Amino acid sequence: MQISIKTFEELSLHELYQLLQLRAEVFVVEQDCVYQDIDGKDEKALHVLGFEGDQLVAYTRIFPPGIYFSEAAIGRVVVKNQSRKNRFGHEILKASIEAIEKRFDTRKIKLSAQTYLTKFYESHGFMQTGEGYLEDGIPHIAMVKN
Repeated sequence: MQISIKTFEELSLHELYQLLQLRAEVFVVEQDCVYQDIDGKDEKALHVLGFEGDQLVAYTRIFPPGIYFSEAAIGRVVVKNQSRKNRFGHEILKASIEAIEKRFDTRKIKLSAQTYLTKFYESHGFMQTGEGYLEDGIPHIAMVKN
């Protein structure tokens, strides 16, 4: 998988279309969750794109401290269903953590994890914090990496 990190302005129309399509494919259709994906934060994020050839197969968006949480943040972690067996989730998350450390000069990162993925995030050094909560009807928990 080839990783590319871009600001909103650097995204091509094709890349923007692919990332919105992937997010809708997984979060709206696969997880059967109707929610407002286009939330006004994409313009403030760095976009971490994972490609296999010209196909977007993994994606996250990352934020410096103070935009999403007081800590740096990772959000919209998504991997195309057919590509999950290739461990692309681990690759895209590792690239996101490295990009935050390098570009935002911080190691403290927060994310809102779907509860069933806590072991995945723990394997990357995140720890659960606080109580679980529902976000868009799906159980979540805050997780922090220091």
